[in-house]
Amino acid sequence: MVRYVYDFQDGGRELAGLLGGKGANLCEMTRLGLPVPPGFIVSTEACRVFLATGGEPDGLSAEVSRHLSALETGAGRLLGQGDDPLLVSVRSGARYSMPGMMETVLDIGLNDDSVLGLAKASGSERFAWDSYRRLVRMYGSTVSGVDPALFDEAVALLKDARGVPDDLRLDASDLAWLVETYKTLIRNETGRDFPQSPSQQLRQAILAVFRSWNAERAVLYRRRERIPDDLGTAVTVQRMVFGNLGPDSGSGVAFTRDPATGRPGLYGDYLPNAQGEDVVSGGRDALPLAELERLDPRSYRRLRDHARTLERHYRDLCDIEFTIERGTLWLLQTRVGKRTAEAAFTLATALEREGLISSDEALARVSGDGLARLMFPRFDTTATGGTLTRGVPASPGAAVGAAVFDSAEAVRRAAADERVVLVREETTPEDLPGMVAAQAVLTGRGGKTSHAAVVARGMGRVCVCGARDITVDAEARRFTTRDGTVVEEGTVISVDGSTGDVYLGPVSLAASATMRYLESGERTGSLVAAVARMLDHADSVRRLEVRANADTPEDAARARRFGARGVGLCRTEHMFLGERRKLVEEMILARTDTDRDRALGALLPLQRRDFTGILEAMDGLPVTIRLLDPPLHEFLPDRTDLAVRIAAAEATGRPPDAHQVELLAAVNRMHEENPMLGLRGVRLGLVVPGLVAMQVRAIAEAVVERTRAGASPYAEIMVPLVGAVEELRLAREEVVGVLREVAEETGAPVHCPVGTMIELPRAALTAGRIAEQAEFFSFGTNDLTQTTWGLSRDDVEAAFFPAYLDKGVFTASPFETLDREGVGRLVRIAVEEGRAARPELETGVCGEHGGDPDSIRFFHEVGVDYVSCSPFRVPVARLEAGRAALADTCTSDSR
Repeated sequence: MVRYVYDFQDGGRELAGLLGGKGANLCEMTRLGLPVPPGFIVSTEACRVFLATGGEPDGLSAEVSRHLSALETGAGRLLGQGDDPLLVSVRSGARYSMPGMMETVLDIGLNDDSVLGLAKASGSERFAWDSYRRLVRMYGSTVSGVDPALFDEAVALLKDARGVPDDLRLDASDLAWLVETYKTLIRNETGRDFPQSPSQQLRQAILAVFRSWNAERAVLYRRRERIPDDLGTAVTVQRMVFGNLGPDSGSGVAFTRDPATGRPGLYGDYLPNAQGEDVVSGGRDALPLAELERLDPRSYRRLRDHARTLERHYRDLCDIEFTIERGTLWLLQTRVGKRTAEAAFTLATALEREGLISSDEALARVSGDGLARLMFPRFDTTATGGTLTRGVPASPGAAVGAAVFDSAEAVRRAAADERVVLVREETTPEDLPGMVAAQAVLTGRGGKTSHAAVVARGMGRVCVCGARDITVDAEARRFTTRDGTVVEEGTVISVDGSTGDVYLGPVSLAASATMRYLESGERTGSLVAAVARMLDHADSVRRLEVRANADTPEDAARARRFGARGVGLCRTEHMFLGERRKLVEEMILARTDTDRDRALGALLPLQRRDFTGILEAMDGLPVTIRLLDPPLHEFLPDRTDLAVRIAAAEATGRPPDAHQVELLAAVNRMHEENPMLGLRGVRLGLVVPGLVAMQVRAIAEAVVERTRAGASPYAEIMVPLVGAVEELRLAREEVVGVLREVAEETGAPVHCPVGTMIELPRAALTAGRIAEQAEFFSFGTNDLTQTTWGLSRDDVEAAFFPAYLDKGVFTASPFETLDREGVGRLVRIAVEEGRAARPELETGVCGEHGGDPDSIRFFHEVGVDYVSCSPFRVPVARLEAGRAALADTCTSDSR
């Protein structure tokens, strides 16, 4: 018989896939002897059955009843019955943390009778009715599907009528009135009464949590975080403990270290006389956790001790939810805490230094994406005129955008390529689409543990919370500062998530400390030291070399400073732009071989100078130079523009410019319906006499010049767009012939390996043949993705990629992260068959995927020798290449 329900004593964190992250960690804390209210877990397997069939699994109800009976026996109370009723919470708990994305129902078991028993047992009529109204509201919105705004409107009207600012000022009779009002809302909206049966409340709440797995916000969050859709969620049923029993009670969230910076010490928020949802919602201004030490020193000391236990046990930053019930501390949840990129690097090195983790584990806990965020510019605060407001720095970074006041507007403007900042009094899970669309989030309430802060940190969004000097009026679409400044929707503001400062208007940017280190090598400050430590270790363990895509000496020099071990792609077409375009025009318009040779001869010294500079910047390291790739008409004026100019001249009776007429004729002659699949790459070299020879001669002469200067140049020549071995054989013969000529003319040895770019499916599928003529392969994954998928990157990304991502056709753009099943399979085939034909074949990747963390892992797995990316992605690639090597080692060890 399949088992679906587990007590807290039955599991541990190794069962996160079955019990969900929350449930597995509650089991783990129970094992450790920490103060955890008892309970049980309905597994993810039960959820998956429910989602597949639309009904609860056979036997689930009976299993829940048995475990509930055991819980009742242990507590000496019955669910929702008697003078001291047992109450439980029902919470979601997926394998991977999805904060606020699914449902929770507290205080299950209360009804019109048990609320009186709770009042008697607690000695507080107000507390009992406060708990009952919380249950009815949560049940109404979560289980019955009533719009939460209707409940909010009811309580707001009551507070206005009583003239009180918050819920704490409402008395027992007020809360009893709210309960009846809420029950009437449920009846009016659904046609059904709020259930008085505690067992029905429990059953329906469990099923509602299952259903919330496919709620719109949960689906969006999973796609954003690349969490599989088929995992399902577990459900935790736990005995209630109450933080809203008076001033000696309360709830809070604690981090064992600062999740924004990684600095040591207990960080978090605490709310006296409150339940946990009051803290994370940001609906009330929480106190800094340090205040708990003053209010309740005993509970604070116990919390601090438990936090140390958990951090040493998990060997990581832990996020702890806790409740104090009349002086007794209870731990309701722990998990490895989400943290900013800065905190990730700082914390990893600190834990390594403390001996809690190894250097390999430290490297595994940081990421290339995080490093990229640390490289982003920061605000140049010396250029500002003072802050507009200041809040809690919840997620670092610098962002500029137009203020918007609801999620839908943020999505609409972002879709029109406008940068926006989402401003809310506090965020809720319904704001997730707007948080994804915005550059930053600013809230008037909340702290580092509020919904906005936790979600923003997880997504890498800039976030400032709890800006108490502003009053947010979402209906009027503006906020007002304490000094009377009004910021209307559309006004540009600048948000500094590192300091908590918010500025009116755009603020100029300055290089981050991490970027300054990468540029200069100067290791100042703890964060920079942490970044340097991680990069050094990555370099020591990685197998993949990292090169750079660089077309100028300046780019090559920067790439070398950033740690590149050569140039994996030097695009020669970029050298034909600007003033040199005229020489290309002359070559194209040449009517005789003499005219063409004259134009090519003029280009030769310019190309040689370019190559000499790049070889000098990368002295001693390989420089892979790709021969001319794009169609020649790209170097000519626009066809339509030329036609309009000529027609305009003719319309005024003037003779058109003869040169323009000649250019238009050439453009028309070269016009192709699909130029990306036309006369380009190796095909150009085979049909345009002298073009390849000029470029190869320029490369060879640059090598000779650097050699005679006492340097160690190493140039490789790459032939693009090869689809058949015969194309490469013909091109190679010409290349080798020119190299031989230059060597004979100069008396200097010129050795330049000749290889090809694998960017067509046919090339990948015939790699064994092509390797007979190629000394190296470089995978042009941009074009390989286009030709494999039949997609034009320039046309389709804006046209339908957003829809494909929303519908789950793509989990990520195939131009950003390599499609392993299709394009990746072609890469694997080409590497294997190429090396079978030529064992010493060198292989690399020079498409955009060479700087993508997920793709780098794949390239490591298939045995590619190096990746090449833009200079600014080189540090990211170095780090991820090291992490890929560690992951490979772990996989091998597990086998």
